[in-house]
Amino acid sequence: MTEPGAIDTGIRTLGTPKLTSRLPYRTWVDDVRLPIQVDRELCDEFADPVRLDFEAAGPRKKLYFDPSRAKCAIVTCGGLCPGLNDVIRAIVMEAHHAYHVPSIMGIRYGLEGFIPAYGHQPVELTPERVADIHRFGGTILGSSRGPQSAEEIVDSLERSNVSILFVIGGDGSMKAALSISREVQARNLKIAVIGIPKTIDNDINFIPQSFGFETAVFKATEAIECAHTEAKGMPNGIGLVKLMGRESGFIAAQATLAMKEVNFVLIPEAPFTLEGEGGLLPALEERLKSRHHAVIVAAEGAGQHLLDRSGATDASGNLLLGDVADLLRSEIKRYMDARGIPHALKYIDPSYIIRSVPATANDKVYCGFLGQYAVHAAMAGRTDMVVGKIQDRYVHLPLELVTRRRRKLNIYSDLWRAALESTGQGMLAGMLPRQEMHG
Repeated sequence: MTEPGAIDTGIRTLGTPKLTSRLPYRTWVDDVRLPIQVDRELCDEFADPVRLDFEAAGPRKKLYFDPSRAKCAIVTCGGLCPGLNDVIRAIVMEAHHAYHVPSIMGIRYGLEGFIPAYGHQPVELTPERVADIHRFGGTILGSSRGPQSAEEIVDSLERSNVSILFVIGGDGSMKAALSISREVQARNLKIAVIGIPKTIDNDINFIPQSFGFETAVFKATEAIECAHTEAKGMPNGIGLVKLMGRESGFIAAQATLAMKEVNFVLIPEAPFTLEGEGGLLPALEERLKSRHHAVIVAAEGAGQHLLDRSGATDASGNLLLGDVADLLRSEIKRYMDARGIPHALKYIDPSYIIRSVPATANDKVYCGFLGQYAVHAAMAGRTDMVVGKIQDRYVHLPLELVTRRRRKLNIYSDLWRAALESTGQGMLAGMLPRQEMHG
């Protein structure tokens, strides 16, 4: 386990801020540090709770960049997520109206937009251009997956005289932002690199909840409700819903708690078995005998230990997953047919609907704060960092910290305990560590 002293929460700056801000506030956060209790539920690097101090997010009295000469660039990377347009809009509005930044450039189609060979031309982002984009899902800038040369990206930033780069993306995008920041530092350039963490899977280290997650859970519950309706509409009906979650089962667990009709929830962090004592299929059989219907929710990364893996990767370098839904459908049919149990299974995969919808009201508020705080940090000369919300406080976190590892659902947590109690599946093998199963 990691020792508290091994965690560096300091934020790098481009230099000493010397310009007096003209913002009409009196609530400056210069030199404010926020003590936050970190436990295994937030980060499983620690066996016991520890206190870490983080730099507070918010407006600073002293600025590093002269707003009248600053030029910003915004890029959105990776898969779509509710709230992307909201963050873009918040950055543009804050930079334009609060700081009067004269130019904000939107980079088209992710990191590809920096590379001349792709031919994607940037767009000028004005308040008029972004005024209504929060009403729509997706990103007006487009996105792409896969790494690009940090050297070429920084070349592009230099050619365009960009002083501040905002990178909105997930784990891979934050690693790319870190590489860009290191290249900027190696060249001794005065370019701030600010990350805004985005992932439906909620798997960014030290970020308890990323924007878009609440919206994703809300939409997931609609799919679960439909699956429940289908299952109840026929004898021995089974509703199967596959949700996003490559390595982290947060959406599946949270949606399960929201919709009490779920009988089994399968996540990557809890490797289940199909047959034998504590197996899913015998438990499903008993459920059908007693209640004549069942609902199963599976995160896309669940059950990979039961599937053949090719070892191939996608454009972002992630291992291609086996299809847990195909596994469950075939194994349920085989098991029930062998025992002469008639059944009907309905399968729903709402993944691309979930990630493409507009954000809910709470997510919109969250996105607004993230965009505003990102601009405040950048104008004060902060760099090599992300803006995050921990225990209802907005803070600055080093890029190196949030990219150390992917956050996973802690099966010791209250969240997972509540999911097990809601479904009644605590008897299944793999749901808890062995010592807790028998302890």
